[in-house]
Amino acid sequence: MTLSILKRAVLAAGLFGLAGAARGQIPRSQLGSVTQSVGTARVEITYRRPVAHGRDLFGALVPFGRVWTPSADTAARITLSEALTINGAKLAAGSYSVWTIPDSASWTVIFNTVPSVFHLRYPEGRDALRVQTTPARGDHVETLMFAFPMVDADSARLEIRWGTTVIPLSLKSGGR
Repeated sequence: MTLSILKRAVLAAGLFGLAGAARGQIPRSQLGSVTQSVGTARVEITYRRPVAHGRDLFGALVPFGRVWTPSADTAARITLSEALTINGAKLAAGSYSVWTIPDSASWTVIFNTVPSVFHLRYPEGRDALRVQTTPARGDHVETLMFAFPMVDADSARLEIRWGTTVIPLSLKSGGR
């Protein structure tokens, strides 16, 4: 009987050890997604969610003036079922990778026609749209997120949030 208990204990320890080893292969930046209707359009954003871990983010970890995707491992991807206007400019239905050029006073948000790409390989010359936005400060968000804090019948506010930085985008249905 003691041998049977000992065998079970060794087997359990081995299984827990395997589970721990498998845990090491789980991505540190977890997959996230958000889906929202804006008028009759469906907007879906898929991205990996890096964690701040007390680091200085914009202007440090993410340098000002350089192209960066708000995601880890793979570029953030947005899919629109219908055309929308984003900050007043039309973006056709389709899937795009999302990139930004951060700065202290103004950010450029880029929608690129290559939807699936490694997060460090910006596909130059393939942009569908670039829009400007003014960053704001908000409550600290530890893990990067895309959110729709305001949605109306045919419009929405999309925010990219990380640390205390908020990057707002206005979306309107109909591509008008």
